[in-house]
Amino acid sequence: MLVDPLYQNDAPEKLDLLIVLGGDGTFLSAARQVEGRDVPILGVNLGSLGFLTEVTLDELYSSLERIFEIGFSEDLRQTLQSSVVRGLEDHPQPPVLNDVTIHKGALARLIHLEITIDGQFVTAIRADGVIISSPTGSTGYSLSSGGPIVHPSVEALVITPISPHMLTNRPLVVPSSSLVEVVLKTEGEGPVAMLDGQEIFPLVSDDVVKITAAKKRLRMILSPNRSYYQVLRQKLKWGEF
Repeated sequence: MLVDPLYQNDAPEKLDLLIVLGGDGTFLSAARQVEGRDVPILGVNLGSLGFLTEVTLDELYSSLERIFEIGFSEDLRQTLQSSVVRGLEDHPQPPVLNDVTIHKGALARLIHLEITIDGQFVTAIRADGVIISSPTGSTGYSLSSGGPIVHPSVEALVITPISPHMLTNRPLVVPSSSLVEVVLKTEGEGPVAMLDGQEIFPLVSDDVVKITAAKKRLRMILSPNRSYYQVLRQKLKWGEF
């Protein structure tokens, strides 16, 4: 079944297959509509980059014929769960596929963050923010901020500072079982927690943002025409002189 904009933020109850036409942002939005449901997603790239939408429009009908006649290969992509703890109140956030970002928002100065992993203090940074991404999200905002590319099959979380004041603040890759806690130590309004770049939760001083891998995986249908490394070469123009 193909879900069109008519449904907006409400996907039908019964879905055997979700086809997303657009770019990675559209894919992330559609994935949120079926969050918690066992629905495979096929991404068809109508955008410019598209790491999540690997099938081109020209390949759509041949891909669908193959899916209906033979079946499909899928990748179970790791997702992230997070919550914001404010005093005695816990504010659970929706699961995300790519990343949770703590960002300075409208502030015109760096923010002060303290990062703890599994109860152990790791570092304090002054930066525009920090990105905690899944391997899938490592080719998104994290990559543009200098983070590493992590293959989707790797069980990991990627912690990438955004424009840190100290050059010694480098990206860090930790096991997906880790609990990452980021404490905002900056006073004033402006800082936010961004979920896949699509939802925003305003933060105040001493808020604790907790992030870890979710148990639920996203079923992503793979293109039969190219591998992950071929996608990287194509999207990032590797090997071109």
